[in-house]
Amino acid sequence: MTLDPDVLNLLDLIKRAGRPALDSLPPPEARVAFAAGRPILQPDPADVASVRDFSVPGDVPVRFYRGIGTDPAAKLPCVVYYHGGGWVLGDLDSHDVLCRRIANDAGCAVLSVHYRLAPEHKFPAAYDDAIAALRFAADRPDQLGIDPAKIAVAGDSAGGNLAAAAALYARDNGIVLASQILIYPATDMAMSHGSYRRVVDGFPLVARTMEWFIAHYLRTEADKYDWRASPLRAASLGGTARALVIVAAHDPLCDEGLAYAKRLEQDGVLVDTLYFSGQLHGFVSMGKMLRASDTAIRTIAHSLRTHWS
Repeated sequence: MTLDPDVLNLLDLIKRAGRPALDSLPPPEARVAFAAGRPILQPDPADVASVRDFSVPGDVPVRFYRGIGTDPAAKLPCVVYYHGGGWVLGDLDSHDVLCRRIANDAGCAVLSVHYRLAPEHKFPAAYDDAIAALRFAADRPDQLGIDPAKIAVAGDSAGGNLAAAAALYARDNGIVLASQILIYPATDMAMSHGSYRRVVDGFPLVARTMEWFIAHYLRTEADKYDWRASPLRAASLGGTARALVIVAAHDPLCDEGLAYAKRLEQDGVLVDTLYFSGQLHGFVSMGKMLRASDTAIRTIAHSLRTHWS
């Protein structure tokens, strides 16, 4: 499979920098390395109408954005966003640029969630925090100034995993979601899909890295088969929100993302799948280096607007 020229340039930059593999570091050092890449990979944060940090019940930190140009008195559509980082890395700052873009491009509010990280907090801590934030948005829309009929969940990588699981929770607990946006989501902790055998070297995220993440996140082998960790293993995906699934070919998570999209379709859920043949895992958050990021974010915003309408 051919790589986008932008990706080739990025990989060359990483190689010349001598950046250590994340899975070669202890989690605290990996977090520092992950954060150090932001100025290189991400554009400057866009202005938004407003942004504030607080915590929802359960002591879960969140950051709430309202898109630029939106009416301060309007009840906006809202995206509950879960950041990526393998359940080990990432925070409100790591995905600040992306959340600002979504808020502005979709003309909405974004509630970004900083769930507890592993290995200090094992599964299902991240899932529990994801649900606490979703419940807050659904139960207190007036407090946020959002439209309870236009709530979406979204996330990338580990965050895509949490968004998919949150959509299943919503279906079973009386929360009607308008949309689920799953950006190269992890959907099956068993690591059984073919892309794990294809993407084994030469990229920031390879099969070995996912083994490292999952080993830190899960408590036992049995956790791999719990739908809250592996939403692809849920008995049915039927009745969940309309979906957009974004995958990248040069990503160990590619095939399980495609499998999730197929399962959604088979179970009667409307789903659009966006496949980037030349991209690697994480590209949506690398807009300073990879022009495909802009294409993906514009598509996300368009999908949200369509689903909300």
